[in-house]
Amino acid sequence: MDATSRDRDAEGRARNARPRDGLGRPLPYGTPGVERLPEGVVRTPEETLREAQRLLDEGMPFHAHEVFEDAWKSGPAPDRELWRGLAQLAVGLTHAARGNATGGARLLRRGAAALAGFGVPLPYGIGGDALIDWARELADRVEGEGVRRADGGGVAARPVDAADEAPRLRAGGR
Repeated sequence: MDATSRDRDAEGRARNARPRDGLGRPLPYGTPGVERLPEGVVRTPEETLREAQRLLDEGMPFHAHEVFEDAWKSGPAPDRELWRGLAQLAVGLTHAARGNATGGARLLRRGAAALAGFGVPLPYGIGGDALIDWARELADRVEGEGVRRADGGGVAARPVDAADEAPRLRAGGR
């Protein structure tokens, strides 16, 4: 593929077909990557939480974010902020695992605020207080361990292990 052409789906919409690693980073064409999840899958809340937890446990928070994004876009309006907040937590973990302390902390706090604003208890057995505490603690930790980049581009940190840091989405651990 040359630099001026773009990947397109069957309807002609731009789609990046490059393979990706477990943290969603694009890899060179022809490199084996993590299997992409289909977009726009409509799942029940139970299926969404089960699939997202599996992906988080496997150290693939970027892919868990895509599962939450499907729920946010296809679910009922009253639940959209819940799924969006969970997607922000997953993207925050993704950034922290990539060593981006500034972006990781920002998104973890944004997701925690969205969940806190949704009200407690959270529906579907989601562990609201524990999940919010996890996000805030991880945000503080990655930001505290970070060092200011010489180019002024934010704070770089030692990347966290996404699988080791995976949150428990359900109250009581699963």
